[in-house]
Amino acid sequence: MIIKTAEFVTSVASADKLGQWTLPQFAFVGRSNVGKSTLLNALVNRNKLAKTGSTPGRTRLINIFDINKKFYFVDLPGYGYAKASKEEQATWQKLIGTYLQNTEHLKMVFVLVDCRHTPAEKDKLMLQYLYSYQIPFCVVATKTDKLSRLEVRRSQSMVANELGLGVENVITVSAEKKENLQKLWEIIEQKLEDIV
Repeated sequence: MIIKTAEFVTSVASADKLGQWTLPQFAFVGRSNVGKSTLLNALVNRNKLAKTGSTPGRTRLINIFDINKKFYFVDLPGYGYAKASKEEQATWQKLIGTYLQNTEHLKMVFVLVDCRHTPAEKDKLMLQYLYSYQIPFCVVATKTDKLSRLEVRRSQSMVANELGLGVENVITVSAEKKENLQKLWEIIEQKLEDIV
């Protein structure tokens, strides 16, 4: 896909403001240090569209980005950030849950996991949640540039096994090297074609 425009729209902290965005939406969710913002920037080939930083847990709101004036990328708050208070984590979880359950224009959730680590319990719970509400999702194993090709294949199998998926249902990507990003675009484009 050719990216003509990619713009930050707004940050949403209140669930009652989530219904006003009527274009198709593609959400990105995962643990706080999994590289959501870096992946978003790589997909649209912009360095600073989504804010990145060395400190996990920067995304505490739902951030909405307009892509080509045709659909939105939605960056959801990272879960599992240890330094956040239980009250903060509960607030984020409620915000994420409200978004996932009530957004009629949500077309796909990309669930990001770090390919170097075994998926956490919260990753498994997220997939169970998406299954239970019949929300389409795709698992994306990030940071493959940190591993050898053999290690990436082993990691892909491990992630699939841990999450109860087929290996072909786990897409391995490197935002740094822009590897396999086209596979994500193919999914996005297919979903957009299904709408027409």
